Amino acid sequence: MKRVWLESYPDGVPHDIDPCAFSSVWAMVEDAVGRYPDRPAFTNMGASLSFGELEAMSRRFASWLQHEAGIEKGDRVAIMMPNLLQYPVALFGALRAGAVVVNTNPLYTPRELTHQLEDSGARAIVVLENFAKVLQDSIENSAVESIVVSSVGDMLPAPKSWLVNFVVRHVKKAVPRYRLPQSIPFRQALARGAKPLRAVELERDDLAFLQYTGGTTGVSKGAMLTHGNMVANVEQSKAWIGSFFTGDSEAIITALPLYHIFALTANCLTFMCIGGTNHLITNPRDLPAFVRELSRLDFSALPGVNTLFNGLLNTPGFDAIDFSRLKLSLGGGMSVQHAVAERWQKVTGCPLLEAYGLTEASPAVCINPLDSESYTGSIGLPIPSTEVCIRGPDGAAVAAGEPGELCVRGPQVMRGYWNRPEATSECLDEEGWLATGDIAAMDARGFVSILDRKKDMILVSGFNVYPNEVEQVAVSHPGVLEAGVIGVPDERSGEAVRLVVVKKDPGLSEESLRAHCEAQLAGYKRPRSVVFADELPKSNIGKVVRRELRDRFGGPIPGE
Repeated sequence: MKRVWLESYPDGVPHDIDPCAFSSVWAMVEDAVGRYPDRPAFTNMGASLSFGELEAMSRRFASWLQHEAGIEKGDRVAIMMPNLLQYPVALFGALRAGAVVVNTNPLYTPRELTHQLEDSGARAIVVLENFAKVLQDSIENSAVESIVVSSVGDMLPAPKSWLVNFVVRHVKKAVPRYRLPQSIPFRQALARGAKPLRAVELERDDLAFLQYTGGTTGVSKGAMLTHGNMVANVEQSKAWIGSFFTGDSEAIITALPLYHIFALTANCLTFMCIGGTNHLITNPRDLPAFVRELSRLDFSALPGVNTLFNGLLNTPGFDAIDFSRLKLSLGGGMSVQHAVAERWQKVTGCPLLEAYGLTEASPAVCINPLDSESYTGSIGLPIPSTEVCIRGPDGAAVAAGEPGELCVRGPQVMRGYWNRPEATSECLDEEGWLATGDIAAMDARGFVSILDRKKDMILVSGFNVYPNEVEQVAVSHPGVLEAGVIGVPDERSGEAVRLVVVKKDPGLSEESLRAHCEAQLAGYKRPRSVVFADELPKSNIGKVVRRELRDRFGGPIPGE
């Protein structure tokens, strides 16, 4: 197929990358360790972990996994932890031991954790003590044999580590009572990892991660991401950011959780490989504390999701931060709204650019050119060595500008879903094309725009309504903080548009909001009903979860 987007590439961005540049994720990181041993790789709560220190600690943890936990190549090791310095130590220790990492959301309920542990067959887990009670209630029928329990302050210097752990346990009372007699403390596991590490030969086709996805639409599935997938996506990302980031004193704000594929690849791995620093934010939901932390840090990149950017903009003190070093603000995970992007650039002086990816593609697929002067409204261009096709209902490619399902092919596309061949065959064909389930359009220059999720599209009297479009209009009203759109049953039109709004202005009225929408939307796209709410249901990265939005607000409104 002709890759029309290549003609729109910025100068210096290669059309293709070498997907075989490294044999494994650790080989790629080890190269960075050799080049930048004394640079800080991660910081958190005022403490720092250099590349060299990370190598030494991850080697000790890998040794403990091999010699005391009995972990062999291909065994699964789960990590259930927020953004703390312990995470990269456990992550790279597990990979060096030859294990497959199962990233686990610390906010999982026992039901969700039980499914993931049993489905993955994880033999070991590293868990923060705050969530150990959930683990206790989840492991009865799992294959977990070894448990490592960490405390928030484990990687901080004394006496700060003691103080932090005391506050977490006894002041905030954030550690419920638990009983895991077979567990070992994280620091003790490091201390006991003194035996020589057995070298494990890892190849590109070996699994690196089981990255669970799809929980909002049913039982979550483990996307099988190989070492080759991850290396390719990091090489693609490095090629795209090119000369924009030299690696000298570059730093990225890592507010999105590292157990999420966006932060894992874009922040953790890509910035490590250019010698940059990850500033780990443990609790970005505490926006006032997050803003105070930002005011103390030097940073050149800040990725996030639309809700995070919007929240920061509405937090006092954010507009007083020094943004002179900020080169890249990158939105992913959900659509960036024009009103948020416009205000972000006004406050920070840096355009808010949009990227697109999905767990099944490790995740990056499209990114806007980094030299863009403002928000473009598109997700950008397919990155090097990536093919994109927009297909109609008959499976054939549609004309430029026409909507259809976005399909992707490239070295970053997963092998399939763990133990789910039928689910794999539904989205991944024999030629390697991944059907994303997203409705998109590509213009003649190769720029791609996401219209909506295929399953979220609303059908009003035979006309397609894309919730993203209505939400974009709604949040452009000065009195709206956040908005979510769902379809609800309607006797006359089959479905009708319902708008759920969180107010910024307490005096916002339904009449004002309706008039605003009527001025910018065709009749069939306008909300038939409006609901005001205190908050919208969100995922662990702050993405609005439409399934929960439908569950909570999908019923008839009294008097309608």
